[in-house]
Amino acid sequence: MENITLKQLCELVGVSRRSIQCYEKVGLMAPTDKNKYGHLLYDEDVLHRAKMIKFMSKLGFKLKEIQEIIDAPSDVIKEAFQRRIKGLEIEVFEMEKIIQEANEYIKKLK
Repeated sequence: MENITLKQLCELVGVSRRSIQCYEKVGLMAPTDKNKYGHLLYDEDVLHRAKMIKFMSKLGFKLKEIQEIIDAPSDVIKEAFQRRIKGLEIEVFEMEKIIQEANEYIKKLK
């Protein structure tokens, strides 16, 4: 794959230009080159990294947390993911209880 523009990177990752600029501002990634028009270019490694950052954000990691673990050894990343999954499972359980309680209130209103 040849280098891609910021616009192409945003489309491939499914994030806004502002998100990519934020990732760059906090030091999570950087463009790999510029074209003859001065447009920033990104290589395949940066594309994969941006996809990982987006995924980790979806998991609920803050950018500061992502900074701390994205380049860590795989066992550190694995442990962080496992902790986050446990937290999400607890949130799902709590949300299911709230939904059940809301449904009970709805039944009482009929």
